Amino acid sequence: MRIIGIDPGYAIVGYGVIDYIGNKFKIVEYGAITTESNQNMNERFKSIHDDLNTIIERTKPKFLAIEELFFNSNQKTAINVAQARGVLLLSALNHGISVHEYTPLQVKQAVVGYGRAEKKQVQLLVKSILGLEKVPKPDDTADALAIAVCHAHSYNPRVQNILNQS
Repeated sequence: MRIIGIDPGYAIVGYGVIDYIGNKFKIVEYGAITTESNQNMNERFKSIHDDLNTIIERTKPKFLAIEELFFNSNQKTAINVAQARGVLLLSALNHGISVHEYTPLQVKQAVVGYGRAEKKQVQLLVKSILGLEKVPKPDDTADALAIAVCHAHSYNPRVQNILNQS
C-alpha cells in the first residue's frame, strides 16, 4: 500500500510517501511544504493546497495518514493549524484518498512501542525502520514519516471493511 503521512502546519507541512509491501518499507519521497511568513494566511493555505495536490498527483498514494491536532496554549496558532489541516484533508478527499487520523500517542506506540517515547527516539527509529542514512529534516518531515509508518502498522483492511459495512 502507498501511504502519504502528513504532519500538519501552516509554516511547514511535513510529508512522507512510503510503500508498505508485506512487512517491508520503501521510501517514495519525503520533504516539506513551506510557506513564507510574509504571505497572508489565505495565500499560505492556497500554496499548501497547490503543493499537496502536486505531490499527490506525482506519487498517487492510496492512503493519507495525518496527525490529530494537539492544541497548545496559543489559540491563534491552533486555529491556523486547524485551517491548514482542513485544506490538507480536502486535497486528499478530492483525490479519492482514504484519510486516517492518529494521535501523537498512537504514532509513538506504533513506531517505538511506547506511547510516551521522546521525539528523538521516534526519529531514530524512523531512520532505522526506513533504512535512511540520517534522520530527515526538518523535524516535521521525520514526524510525517512516523505517521505513515504508524498507518502501515495500524491499518487492517479486514477490520476496515467491517467498519465500513456497519
